[in-house]
Amino acid sequence: MSKYDKLIEKLKNNPKNVDFKVLKKILEENGYFGINTGSSHWVFRKDGKESITIPYKRPIKIVYVKKVIELLGV
Repeated sequence: MSKYDKLIEKLKNNPKNVDFKVLKKILEENGYFGINTGSSHWVFRKDGKESITIPYKRPIKIVYVKKVIELLGV
C-alpha cells in the first residue's frame, strides 16, 4: 500500500482534525489546482470535473473531508 493509499484510508476512517495542507496535497495529486483570491476560502478546479470550495481553517470540518473523498471517488 502506497503513502497516498494510506493517507486516503486514514481520511476515510477518521475525517476529524484534518489539516488543510493534507487536503490540498491530495487534490493537487489528482489534477486539481487551487485558487485563493485573498479570502479565507480556496477553490479547487479540474477540467471536466466539479469544483470544490474549502475554507482555510484549522481543523477542516468533516463535511469538507467527506466531500473531497466523494469527489475523488475513492
